[in-house]
Amino acid sequence: MHPSSTFDRNVVLAALLVGMLAACGETTRPARDAAAATTLSQVVPAAPTRLVTGLQGAFGSAVGPGGALYVTEPAAGRILRIDPRTGAVTTFASGFPTPILSIGGVTDVAFRGSTAYALVTLVGADVGGHDAVGLYRVDGPTSHTLVADIGAFSLAHPPVPRFFIPSGVQYALEPFRGEFLVTDGHHNRVLRVTRSGDVSELVTFGNIVPTGLAVRGDSVFMAEAGPIPHLPETGRIVEFDGRGRVTRTVASGARLLVDVEFGRGRTLFALSQGVWTGPAEGFPATPGTGSLVRVNDDGTFTTLASGLDRPTSLEVIGNTAYVVTLGGEVWTVDDVAGPPFGRAP
Repeated sequence: MHPSSTFDRNVVLAALLVGMLAACGETTRPARDAAAATTLSQVVPAAPTRLVTGLQGAFGSAVGPGGALYVTEPAAGRILRIDPRTGAVTTFASGFPTPILSIGGVTDVAFRGSTAYALVTLVGADVGGHDAVGLYRVDGPTSHTLVADIGAFSLAHPPVPRFFIPSGVQYALEPFRGEFLVTDGHHNRVLRVTRSGDVSELVTFGNIVPTGLAVRGDSVFMAEAGPIPHLPETGRIVEFDGRGRVTRTVASGARLLVDVEFGRGRTLFALSQGVWTGPAEGFPATPGTGSLVRVNDDGTFTTLASGLDRPTSLEVIGNTAYVVTLGGEVWTVDDVAGPPFGRAP
């Protein structure tokens, strides 16, 4: 996005419409006539099954205590607990800052033991709000504590060049080495956040739009949505270490990747939001064009399920994938295991 010294509500509403998908990098466009990498192989796609419907703009997710699925509901300022077998929904925590201009709010959730933490974005003064952008600890069903003011850090340590939302657009939250990692899809960087409130920059990228995260040992795997128009070759998964050194591109070739997760063994999955035809950066993919893909050992993807409607987050429990969608639904895809990703060291 073009840097700006002032905040324009109409620009932000247009650019971050419908759940503020964090595809908010610079507006540099790859050439539309560039040959798209054909790295998606097909199996007979599974038929997704709807487990939950009627949520208010569901976004992030995590597997928590007891193996339950926890899903953020930004429009209501809540985190929900979902029974992965029955789909029964209960409110786990409420009272989080709600979105400004129908965007932002509580976008992701993660656990340290039995303690839940929530990531809240786009609620600060720079977008007309009155709350802190940052990491919150869940203290009870209706109480929480701000642990780290990520918005204040972003204001004090802006990216180069500056983008027009100074506090950033934080997307994903992932535990790592007793701390947390946070992707900022607007500022194109990953932040390290401690439970004592310290925030630092771990790694900064070019215009790649970092989204979902997964951790395996000392390695971090990150999904890249890529700049608009989100062509297949810019949808990648990369691996980096605890010092922020990118070690390799794991796979590429799926449009607008928004999440990555490990399943059984070393099988790695990713979530493609689909074909992007929006008028400006920040708009989600065309409804019904998303897919669940599995990473192959040769750096390609295999499509496991297609026709998903603007998926935002992915979890894998046992041999079943759980897909959260922007429209407030949770879908399951069974029997997702396949050849393991990577080779044993």
